[in-house]
Amino acid sequence: MSLKNKICLVTGASRGIGRGIALALGSEGATVYITGRTLEPTSKAPGSLSVTADEVTARGGLAIPVQCDHGVDEEVHRLFDKIVKDHGRIDLLVNNAFKGVSTIGKNIPIPFWEQPIESWDDCIHVGLRCHFVAAQRAAKIMVGQKDGLIVNISSAGALLSFFTAPYGVGKAGLDKMSEMCGKELKKHNVTCLSLWPGLVQTEAILAAKDTIQKATIAGQKVDVSKGETVEYAGRAIVGLMNDKNLQAKNGKTITTADLGDEYGFTDVDGRKHASMRCVKASVARKHPWFAVLIPSFIKVPWAWMVSFFHHYY
Repeated sequence: MSLKNKICLVTGASRGIGRGIALALGSEGATVYITGRTLEPTSKAPGSLSVTADEVTARGGLAIPVQCDHGVDEEVHRLFDKIVKDHGRIDLLVNNAFKGVSTIGKNIPIPFWEQPIESWDDCIHVGLRCHFVAAQRAAKIMVGQKDGLIVNISSAGALLSFFTAPYGVGKAGLDKMSEMCGKELKKHNVTCLSLWPGLVQTEAILAAKDTIQKATIAGQKVDVSKGETVEYAGRAIVGLMNDKNLQAKNGKTITTADLGDEYGFTDVDGRKHASMRCVKASVARKHPWFAVLIPSFIKVPWAWMVSFFHHYY
């Protein structure tokens, strides 16, 4: 177990990607603090901290559930005070808490000028601001111990236009936060980066599968069946925690699929996911006969992709 004795914090781990990340870390023997507003199961939404904690324990890790509303700074500060009191250190912070799922679902078809201001607040307050608060607290500890990793869970919504304007603004802001914070932390041997999962088969996505598959992203139809499981991002983070050259990724934005190629892991069901930069996968969508001739390792440089989408989408 490669993460035995590592102290980790995953925010927003009652369900979805946060739960999957906690499971992957637990499978490697980590001690994982998990946070969210739902401590025990309810009929309002699937998942809870207690259920995630039991699953992490069953995998061989140690889960410590802490009920916490990341929209309330005082609760976040109490959380970090507890971690320091219990262990005196923190090796990994995964900023994943996000309040905007319900709001996004209600406002996707509505122009931004007709949306309630809560559409902005829910995506930015618990989705960007709260991550900065948590990163501040974690950085103070990590700088002192001269070691640590902060992973901000972002998405291609920072680059592409989908969901709502506040969602895109929040993710773009999070990537810029990773860049700026990473630069300041580098001299202290602490790494901060953004991680982009692809389409993920979360409970919310699966529940809205029929509606989602009618949509397109960057001109491509959405196929939920090809999405990543919630644990795939967790496997990417396990890889980062064991990367001897982690500092080279400081301040960067990285996709889970690119890390899958680099570290050689697959999803829990054995599937390999193609990077959005993979030329072979992109060509195969319209010209599968030609794609067979293209090596899978050829990828569009990140800067080229960013420039392309900014100009044409």
